[in-house]
Amino acid sequence: MEKSRHRQQFAFSLLLSLWLPCCLAQTTPSNAATRTPPRAPTPSATPSPSPQTERLKVRLSGYPRKHNEGRVELFYKGEWGTICDDDFSIANANVLCRQLGFVSATGWTHSAKYGKGQGKIWLDNVLCSGGEKSIEFCKSRGWGNSDCTHDEDAGVVCKDERIPGFVDSNVIDAQVDENRIEEVRLRSVVAMSRKKLPVTEGVVEVKYKDGWAQICDLGWTIKNTHVVCGMLGFPHERKVNKNFYKRLKKRAAEKVSRPKVNVSAGGRQTSKAKANSKSKQSSPGKRLYLDRQKNHFHIHSVACTGTEIHLAACPLEYSKRNATFTCEGGMAAVVSCMPGPLFMQNNGLKKKPKISSTVRLKGGARLGEGRVEVLKDNEWGTVCDDRWNLQSASVVCRELGFGSAKEALTGARMGQGMGPIYMNEVKCLGQEKSIWNCPFKNITSEDCQHSEDAAVRCNLPYMGFENSIRLTGGRTRYEGRVELLSSDSNGTQSWGLVCGESWSTKEAMVACRQLGLGYANQGLQETWYWDSSNVTDMIMSGVKCTGNEMSLSQCQHHKTVSCQKAAAKFAAGVICSDTASDLVLHAPLVQQTVYIEDRPLHMLYCAAEEDCLSKSAAKANWPYGHRRLLRFSSQIHNIGRADFKPKAGRHSWIWHACHGHYHSMNIFTHYDLMNANGTKVAEGHKASFCLEDSDCQEGVSKRYECANFGDQGITVGCWDLYRHDIDCQWIDITDVRPGNYILQIVINPNNEVAESDFTNNAMKCNCKYDGHRIWLHNCHIGDAFSEEAERRFEKYPGQLNNQIP
Repeated sequence: MEKSRHRQQFAFSLLLSLWLPCCLAQTTPSNAATRTPPRAPTPSATPSPSPQTERLKVRLSGYPRKHNEGRVELFYKGEWGTICDDDFSIANANVLCRQLGFVSATGWTHSAKYGKGQGKIWLDNVLCSGGEKSIEFCKSRGWGNSDCTHDEDAGVVCKDERIPGFVDSNVIDAQVDENRIEEVRLRSVVAMSRKKLPVTEGVVEVKYKDGWAQICDLGWTIKNTHVVCGMLGFPHERKVNKNFYKRLKKRAAEKVSRPKVNVSAGGRQTSKAKANSKSKQSSPGKRLYLDRQKNHFHIHSVACTGTEIHLAACPLEYSKRNATFTCEGGMAAVVSCMPGPLFMQNNGLKKKPKISSTVRLKGGARLGEGRVEVLKDNEWGTVCDDRWNLQSASVVCRELGFGSAKEALTGARMGQGMGPIYMNEVKCLGQEKSIWNCPFKNITSEDCQHSEDAAVRCNLPYMGFENSIRLTGGRTRYEGRVELLSSDSNGTQSWGLVCGESWSTKEAMVACRQLGLGYANQGLQETWYWDSSNVTDMIMSGVKCTGNEMSLSQCQHHKTVSCQKAAAKFAAGVICSDTASDLVLHAPLVQQTVYIEDRPLHMLYCAAEEDCLSKSAAKANWPYGHRRLLRFSSQIHNIGRADFKPKAGRHSWIWHACHGHYHSMNIFTHYDLMNANGTKVAEGHKASFCLEDSDCQEGVSKRYECANFGDQGITVGCWDLYRHDIDCQWIDITDVRPGNYILQIVINPNNEVAESDFTNNAMKCNCKYDGHRIWLHNCHIGDAFSEEAERRFEKYPGQLNNQIP
């Protein structure tokens, strides 16, 4: 027992001496006085006097505009007014965008581009240096002094990236506040945990001036923890073992108050003892104890309700600068968070949290963002953006295993969905476990259109995936040869290449995601045309990804590198993009137009040349007899954020003399008839002989037309219609016996052209064929088609299609 206690004390001392020094140590914030905002050098202008004791409010207005652009309006003396565009500059725009909560400006507008404002023109000849914290600190002619008309109203275009801590997307209280909380982090106390990502438990620290400050834990509640965890990308919080941290603090205090001193025979402290004593004075335990006595607690108390999306939205009490005791009787606040399933490491949890199966995000370029879609009656639909806010968006984010919402996006910012719109005016309080638990209105056809689809950007935990990959040789940061960071047996790190063999769009998608660069436009198997680097060794080969992984290391690959073309010019490369197309088949039209035709062989010579008939057709007695064809129309929509264009340029398109047209893609769609086991019993395919805009949504213009060797493609918001009566728009079912089957149509089946979402490229229908008639039932796109539906044939209440006499 005695030995066991000694071992425990030794282990605890070791923990204390190794783990505490930099984890709970505090960077002392600077005590320098508040700096005066920089002034523009122009002598002719004078700084605008402070408008009022109230906070200056700024907003974006006008039409047409997106949420991050518009006419600038200021609230002064109880009245909204505008800014004249005389002498306006990008520096002015940067100051205003920062006030509105955006990181910077990408441009500015003049001559009332967003329409003419009303009322006063508050500022004219504004001259900012770009570093001011408020437009009121820039030089101008003074408040209300202007010779302009509203034809000269200025506007700004802000970068669509929010500053953490801002919660309003339009009207922002723009005050110069040194205490504003923008960045929060966890610093792990346990050394082993520091090496693992994500960091799920530690001391809460807030960015303060040039360092980091702590929060006093007096009165700290689980609601505060819930808010902090959400900010850091975690959906749930865990209870902290406070006794563990209290014991650490107590031991630290005891070590400081009772240091051991070696005394010589004469009663004096030896030089060795002095050295030991000096060492102990700087030990982690003592530093922790002494740091706690200093004014390092920037925030004295926090009182969140638990529904806030950022700590800055909670009532905060800041520590007074000259206070003697800022956290008397307390210690630094510590939180513990529960990561979502995507970010879980081997943490030994018996019961792992699940994410919602009735809510998903689509159309986002990065993990944790996208158009909100909900599942009802086995069909996915969207959410209208009326009253869409951060509380409702946060409920969606958390139920999908992410943190709280960074942004609640409106106006179909992540592309327009298809099918039903299930919800409108969603009013979540913030604590609901699912958006389905929130009050909402059902949709009528007059309420909303898909141009109002709601979307979200969620907070994600920091995983550091981007630190182990880079691109080299490309012309921009979005393209280049893929190089990975590797470590040898000695722990030495160096960069290496990825073998280009079998590298495809799916692998490129994962690489671009890991880099934080959005989608893959192309995956390249050869990169000889880019500038070479000093990295020449292949360190990864045989990469095979599903396309959903967060890093290449999560994909299948060879344990030992095996690359036939090992030269650097055959290394894998990518071209990434912030936007991508997204093709979706209009399922109801297939069900409405399907029929059976017995077509004479003498009318099928061109189809046979393009390999659109089953193999048994080659043995037929041409030109006598017929083939039985399952025919239908295909209407293919582009609901993405970029046009769908063939990978090959027109110089490499193939001319087919029989039909008299060019093929821009050898295989654009696959048509398959399968049995219940998934085995194909009949198949067909369609080349993109004329990929064009057949029609478009209101307000969208056609760009692609095949006539006169024109460009081929499908514009965002448009669709291409392959009618049922054109060649190869069928499946040859001549050899198929009566029975129950599954009809499957797959667009872009080889993923030859990059899309934002490959999961919705397939449509499946239950199909019953009695030898003369055919029924289609329960047609669904992608993963909305359940296995249960595939097995459910029952009485087929679906429509009765063409009957052959």
